[in-house]
Amino acid sequence: MNIEFTSQVFKEGRMFVAHSPELDVSSCATTADKALANLQEAVRLFLEEAEKKWSLEQILKEAGFSRRRQTLVRPKLIHTKRITMPLTLSHAQA
Repeated sequence: MNIEFTSQVFKEGRMFVAHSPELDVSSCATTADKALANLQEAVRLFLEEAEKKWSLEQILKEAGFSRRRQTLVRPKLIHTKRITMPLTLSHAQA
């Protein structure tokens, strides 16, 4: 069985953070490639633990995954867009 998921990598200080938004799992490292490798390991461990606790099917259902042959497929991404909007909240003026 395989799983297909989205990975996003961003830089936070000197570290690279890899994140899977569908599963809400993250990992980090000193390089982007290492962060991605760590993310794969973190996802594997997360899914193994969920299976042990009998919650894997519920987690995947809530995250929008579907089964296609031998692959768990992520929800179809329509678009990603960076949005900037004004904040008038007093605590947001840091």
